[in-house]
Amino acid sequence: MERSTSIPVSKKKFARHGWIGLALVGVFWFLNWTLSGPRTHWGFFPLWLGYCLVVDALVYMRRSTSLLTRSWRKYLGLFVVSAPAWWLFEFLNSRVQNWHYQGGELFTPLQFFLLASLSFTTVIPAVFGTAELASTFGWIRRMGRWLVIPEDNRVVGAFFLAGWVMLALLWAWPKYFFPFLWISVYFILAPLNIWMGNRSLIRWLKAGDWRPVIALWTGVLITAFFWEMWNYFSYPKWLYTVPWVNCCHLFEMPALGYGGYLPFSLELFALYHLAIGLFGEKQSDYVQVTSEN
Repeated sequence: MERSTSIPVSKKKFARHGWIGLALVGVFWFLNWTLSGPRTHWGFFPLWLGYCLVVDALVYMRRSTSLLTRSWRKYLGLFVVSAPAWWLFEFLNSRVQNWHYQGGELFTPLQFFLLASLSFTTVIPAVFGTAELASTFGWIRRMGRWLVIPEDNRVVGAFFLAGWVMLALLWAWPKYFFPFLWISVYFILAPLNIWMGNRSLIRWLKAGDWRPVIALWTGVLITAFFWEMWNYFSYPKWLYTVPWVNCCHLFEMPALGYGGYLPFSLELFALYHLAIGLFGEKQSDYVQVTSEN
């Protein structure tokens, strides 16, 4: 079936929750950058909740649908899945030590866990919401077909094996194989989702449709810009110690480090659909990373 490339853009007004989001961003951005002493541990969540609400309102204005307006219960579910998803990467980072938290020593382990978990809840809503916004961009909607990734048992099996090999190399020699932190998880999870009948990017890639991937990549890079910018004058904050490429920083992040955000967005997509698949949501269209769901 031929794809349409002329999808109309909605003319709806900016939603009310978007104005609430703008207020949260304005207040907590100001506080986070002007107050002295520790403040980000309580200011990070409302700042990023505001970002999520603003992006969601922009999506609704352009598409007449959004993550929040489709289902507020499932929207809350994004926050619930987000925290354990990011703790997985914190666990892998305990081996590679590519980032650490300046000011984390101010808290007990339990305090740090609880406060960090609250902040981590905003990761998936921010990325998925911005990816949906990116999917409305004309240059993404007009993209033609490209490389086909077959849904073949041998290909899927090779992905799964490669993921475990990369994870093993990462754990054995973290100084040399630290980039696999951002690749191995997807190579393991994507085949699992296919085998379990969960939603997977292969739905589009087997037809050569890369628009969902490009939307996720664009969305995560936009989100990453705000993550790194708002982090720069924060306290507590995260700092990077990345071997070989720890130069040419854009905020605290080495410029080449932004490349890690690209597979990270795919890993979040896979992690979310694996999680909801375990609760029976096998082919959920809730997260819409194209304009043609």
